[in-house]
Amino acid sequence: MSDLPAAVLFACTMNSVRSAMAEGILKSLHGDRIYVDSAGVRAGEPNGYMIEVMTEIDIDLSKHLSKTIDTLDDTSFDLIVSLSPEAQHSAVELTRWMSCEVEYWPTHNPDAIRGRRESQLDGYRQIRDQIYGKIEQRFPPLD
Repeated sequence: MSDLPAAVLFACTMNSVRSAMAEGILKSLHGDRIYVDSAGVRAGEPNGYMIEVMTEIDIDLSKHLSKTIDTLDDTSFDLIVSLSPEAQHSAVELTRWMSCEVEYWPTHNPDAIRGRRESQLDGYRQIRDQIYGKIEQRFPPLD
C-alpha cells in the first residue's frame, strides 16, 4: 500500500456535507494508515441529512465540526481532493505555497436537493454512495 498518500484533505464549499462525508468514509477505510481531514472554502453547519445517511453505513459524524481551509491546523497534505468548483479554485491556490497533488471530483451540490424528507434523504444517499465509490477506487481497501 505504498502508493497511498500519507495525508489527504477533502475540500468543498462549506464542509457541511460532501467533504465531511469523504473524510468519514476514508477514515473508516484507512484511518490508521492515512491522515485525513476536511475543510470548506466558507464555514457551514453540519447537515442533519448528512449525519443521518452516514449513520446508515455506521459512520458517526454527529460531532463533526465544520472548518475552513484558512483555519486548518495542519497543511502538510500529499493530496487535496476538491469536491466543488469553488474548492477546486482554492486548492489550486494552495499549491502556490504547498507542494501537493490536487484532484477534482465534481460532486452534486446537496443544496439543489428538494422535495419531501425521503426524497432529500435519497439525494444525500446518492451523494454518499458516489463519494464512497470514488474513495474505494482511488484508495482501495486492504483485503
